[in-house]
Amino acid sequence: MSVEKIRKEEQPFHQPERQKQVKKVKLRKKQWISTGEKMLYSAATTLFLAASVFLVQFSASTDELNRDIRSLEQDISKQETQNENLAFQVKELSNPDRILQIAKENGLDIQNAQVKQAANIE
Repeated sequence: MSVEKIRKEEQPFHQPERQKQVKKVKLRKKQWISTGEKMLYSAATTLFLAASVFLVQFSASTDELNRDIRSLEQDISKQETQNENLAFQVKELSNPDRILQIAKENGLDIQNAQVKQAANIE
């Protein structure tokens, strides 16, 4: 036998040296944001964007309605002014002196000296 075998047999109480075993351990890198958090953030962002779009759309429609109301109010005020002017013209044109003057110009004679307005007669 060889010398090495004899030495190994002579030292039965001596434990053989363990070889260093290298174990490969896969380390998982900890994610900064977990999958559940990503889903929550995505849902919150989507909700925020939807609310923003709704708010802008609502503001735009409100602004459009306000513009329409303003234009209608302006049209109403113009029409009221025109109605007042026409009412004033009706009062001027229905003046009895004016009616008598037009009657004389057209050759009509007044038989009775009393001229009454139709609105005053009851």
